[in-house]
Amino acid sequence: MNFKTLSVCLDMYGCPNRCAHCWLGNTPNGNLTKDDLRFVAEQFRPYTNDFEIFDWYREPDYHDDYKELWDLTANLSDHKTPHFELISFWRAVRDETYLDWVKSLGVRQAQLTFFGGEAITDRYVGRKGAYRELLKAIELLLEKEIAPRIQVFVNKETLPELPLVEALIHELRLPKRCGEFGETFTAFVHAGSCDGVNEKHYGIWITEEELVKIPPFLAQSTLQHFGKPNLQTVFGEAESVLYARMAQDESTHNYIEDAPVFYVDRKFDVYPNITAPDTFWCLGNLKADGAEAILRRYLDNASPAQYTALTVPARELVQAYGDPNSGRLFECGDYRNLLLNRWCRERQ
Repeated sequence: MNFKTLSVCLDMYGCPNRCAHCWLGNTPNGNLTKDDLRFVAEQFRPYTNDFEIFDWYREPDYHDDYKELWDLTANLSDHKTPHFELISFWRAVRDETYLDWVKSLGVRQAQLTFFGGEAITDRYVGRKGAYRELLKAIELLLEKEIAPRIQVFVNKETLPELPLVEALIHELRLPKRCGEFGETFTAFVHAGSCDGVNEKHYGIWITEEELVKIPPFLAQSTLQHFGKPNLQTVFGEAESVLYARMAQDESTHNYIEDAPVFYVDRKFDVYPNITAPDTFWCLGNLKADGAEAILRRYLDNASPAQYTALTVPARELVQAYGDPNSGRLFECGDYRNLLLNRWCRERQ
């Protein structure tokens, strides 16, 4: 058993936010140790010649030891992925050395997430004051000549708030100010995947008819960011269209790959990086079972979700849990995962 590459993400300390869109869920924070990180690495390392480990999968750089953890994960890995453009705005406004450190790692753009104006952004982030922190983070990033990249999640509730985001971008002159130090300002909107906490928003999912309400600057920036010709290709197809196609589809799905990514939660339960880490995706507990048994379960499609995906055709999934009259827009793969999760949840 040897994988081409193998990546493991350990949720050592959790996240300061409880975002209403998070596909990873809002589970309690942990408080794992560097020895726990070493243990996880030692467990998985024998099963690949190209191993990488991360200390987080919800919030990067959340713990005060973020610099030491960066160095430790590099030492425990065969290669180190450059720092993602995902940063912790929570830390950025609390730690005056953080953005200098981020920039030293080569980050030139940093993504920040809005949901509209102050009230709705605070509510969706799950923390009062989050909007004000985002505004402060924008200014701090610009001071360091790191371009803020604005991401906005869209559903029927947040859609009316998009003009406030567009107005903020123009008010802060973000395209001009980023251009002054040679970076291109980017903003984009999307729905996210309908899993994890975001699955609760299925009832207010955006439809094709509502795409025209996305303000023009955000619409154009979104097309440029994704390289798409129109907004529907960004948001996907109507559920009714996907339903009709899947209702004739007898195929099943095998999620096994030769370069998998696994999530390890604060209790050492292990999940494949496919969709939300629900119990029916769990491959076992690393402390109790060990990596060899967990990886064997992955390869054998032994979790309830993987087994269902491999044995229940698309036709049965959509007929059981799809809506043939819905105009909600989904990417095909995300929609199939939504149906699979519903199937498994009802039967666990």
